[in-house]
Amino acid sequence: MKLSQFQFDLPLNLIAQHPAKKREDARMMVVHRHTGEIENKHFRDILDYFDDKDAFVVNNTKVFPARMYGRKEKTGAKIEVFLLRELNKPNRLWDVIVDPARKIRVGNKLYFGENEELVAEVIDNTTSRAAPLNFCGKAMKKGSVHSLKF
Repeated sequence: MKLSQFQFDLPLNLIAQHPAKKREDARMMVVHRHTGEIENKHFRDILDYFDDKDAFVVNNTKVFPARMYGRKEKTGAKIEVFLLRELNKPNRLWDVIVDPARKIRVGNKLYFGENEELVAEVIDNTTSRAAPLNFCGKAMKKGSVHSLKF
């Protein structure tokens, strides 16, 4: 099975921006395997598509606010950073996707927040849009204390 088999056009206006107030009212698309027919249903109808030999697997992972907007040092170019996973907590090292990736290089500093209270440094080259960033806080005066919270 190839990932390309799962590609289909989904109009942006059909992508939920917020969860339904009542979870059972969430919409569900059903694709019938043998005919290719597509039905629009609600999640409350899900049991209609299971029989006694099926298994229902629930993914209970948590999503955290991971999209950050900042600017690049020197040029001020706008940068979007999407946090993927924390690589090293004590060193504040994160694996991220940067857009546009062509605008960042090793050693570049990225500033976030109205008062640039958060600074990240690009610490490795990348061939894709992913790169490790080291969040190092704001440039501080000697003796000041600063902590980062995610």
